[in-house]
Amino acid sequence: MGLSHLTSFIITTLAAASSVSAAATTASKSVKCSTGQITSNAACCAIFPMVDKIQKDLFDGGECGEEAHSALRLSFHDAIGFSIHGKKGGGADGSILVFNSTELKYHANGGIDDITARQFPVFQELNLTAGDFVHLAAAIGTANCPGAPRLKFMFGRPPPKAPAPDLTVPEPTDSVTAILARFADAGFSAKEAIALLSSHTVAAADVVDTTIPGTPFDSTVGTFDTQVFLEVLLKGSLFPGNGSQPGEVLSPLHGELRLQSDFELSRDPRTACFWQAMINNQQYMMSQFHDAMAKMQVLGQDTSRLIDCSDVVPVPKPFNQNIKYPASFSKKDVQVALPFPNLATVRGPAPTIAPV
Repeated sequence: MGLSHLTSFIITTLAAASSVSAAATTASKSVKCSTGQITSNAACCAIFPMVDKIQKDLFDGGECGEEAHSALRLSFHDAIGFSIHGKKGGGADGSILVFNSTELKYHANGGIDDITARQFPVFQELNLTAGDFVHLAAAIGTANCPGAPRLKFMFGRPPPKAPAPDLTVPEPTDSVTAILARFADAGFSAKEAIALLSSHTVAAADVVDTTIPGTPFDSTVGTFDTQVFLEVLLKGSLFPGNGSQPGEVLSPLHGELRLQSDFELSRDPRTACFWQAMINNQQYMMSQFHDAMAKMQVLGQDTSRLIDCSDVVPVPKPFNQNIKYPASFSKKDVQVALPFPNLATVRGPAPTIAPV
C-alpha cells in the first residue's frame, strides 16, 4: 500500500470509527433494520448488507471451504500479535491486512498471503476498519461450517497504528513450553489455548509441506466437529507428502497432515486432559471455542467503546452426531492410556483424505 493511499485510508477509517462511537450512544434494545433484520443496536443495521457481500465475494455464497478456514486463521494471526505486558502489537486491530507487506514476511505467517490478497479488495469496498473487517469475516466464514458455534462480533475497532512485531505467532515446531508461554503472554490459559485449537478441525496446511498444499488436519474438514482431537491421538504410520518436514509428525491417514505441535500438546501432562475432554463432546467444544474466540477477537481493544453486533453473524447449521474412528481404526490405535470414550468405526477401507 502506498503512503498516499495509506494516509487517505487512515483518515477515512478514523471518521468511520468516530461515527461508531456516536452511534453507540443511540443504542436500543431491539431495532428492525430497513432490510428487515432485527438487531440489538441500530448501528449494526449497516453491517447486514456487508455480511451478504462478504458471503458472496469471499465465501462463494456461504461455503465452509478454503477461504472460510483461512479467514479464521487470519483472525488468529492478527489478534495474537499482542502481549499483556506490552510492546507486542495492537492485537485484534487488522494490522495484518493493512500492513501486510510487513507482516506477511514473518515466517509464521507463511500461507496466508492468498487469503489476504482475496480479502483486501473486498475490505476496500466496505466502510469498516481493518480490525472489524478481519474479525467479521472470520465470524462469517466460521458460521458456514456445520457444528461451529456462532461467534461474537464486536464493532468499532479503531484503525491499526503499526504492524505487529515478528515472533508473536506460535509455530508447529515450537515446544509445548514455548507455545503455552506465548499464549500466557497474550492472556490465555493452557485450557484456552487448546480451545482455540478447535479451529484445526476445519483447517489445512499449505506450507508445512509445500508439495501438498491444502492438506487437512482431520478426515472431516468441512465440519466443525471434534474429529481432530481424536485423530491426533491415533498411531501414525506415514507422511502424506514429500517425507518428514519440520513441524510435521507421522499421520494415521493418507492425505492428512499431523502437526508436531498438535501431537505434543495432545500428550503433554499440562494439556492432555483438556485435549481429550473435547473428544465426542460437541457442545463442550463449541462453548470453549466460542468463549476463547470472544476473548481473542478483542485483544488490545477498548471494549467499552465497542458495540455488540453479534446478531449480524449467520447461525451455523448444527452437528449432532457422534464422531467415529476413521475406517480401519479402533480404540486399539489410540496412543494414550487414559480412559477413552467408546466410539464406532466408519465402515470400509482406510480413507484417503482429499485436499481442500
